[in-house]
Amino acid sequence: EDLRVDGRGCEDYRCAEVETDVVSNTSGSARVKLGQTDILVGVKAEMGTPKLEKPDEGYLEFFVDCSANATPEFEGRGGEELGTEIANTLYRVFSCESSVDLKSLCINPREHCWVLYVDVLLLECGGNLLDAISIAVKAALFNTRIPKVRVLEDEEGSKEIELSDDPYDCIRLNVDDVPCIVTLSKIGYRHVVDATLQEEACSLASLLISVTSKGALTSMKKVGKGSLDPESIFEMMETGKRVGKSLHIALQKILDEEERLGTSRQKVGFLG
Repeated sequence: EDLRVDGRGCEDYRCAEVETDVVSNTSGSARVKLGQTDILVGVKAEMGTPKLEKPDEGYLEFFVDCSANATPEFEGRGGEELGTEIANTLYRVFSCESSVDLKSLCINPREHCWVLYVDVLLLECGGNLLDAISIAVKAALFNTRIPKVRVLEDEEGSKEIELSDDPYDCIRLNVDDVPCIVTLSKIGYRHVVDATLQEEACSLASLLISVTSKGALTSMKKVGKGSLDPESIFEMMETGKRVGKSLHIALQKILDEEERLGTSRQKVGFLG
């Protein structure tokens, strides 16, 4: 009947709170609260050497840490497996060449490039982790500022790199094509987006799809022990595209608003 326990329809997300620039010693950061799920993402830009197979590109590295406070399951080494699984999913989502312009991160082909270390911290788990993480990663990348670099060459041909001291003289990433993950959980004959922990417990199979702001599908993965018939997979893909597009629009609106306010924005941080 398109009605869930908390009053939402099958295609409705819970209220999401997004705040960028929450960690001072990073190049970019964001915190996202989606219902009871709380995610913090920090991006650090460091200079590195391009990979051999892609000498004229920078690259992204993902690390996911599951805080023991998030859920008792993460105590000891409990969260390591989940952290690795989430990091692998993020690598797969960002393996699409058009998601981030990696060529803009190259300083000197074969010699120097920017490496973006994306650190994800799970502060609280209240269902639908991957969607919340993908929103936070996109917001943190939008907030990332990379210092401008000049390559100086002396008479002997040796190169020296000079970083700009001006915080406003920086490179910004274009996040228009960065995908967001939409998780569709099958419960009975219906599928729902943004499942709570209770709904996840009732679902035997889910479909993770990453969608760009234009509604293009970049990757897809089935999780869970249950099965999905082809007809419901196509239905879920169409729902995911539709929901994903509206998710991108809402997120971009918030990010643009924060950008416009600039330094006059009131920061909530961890006291909210």
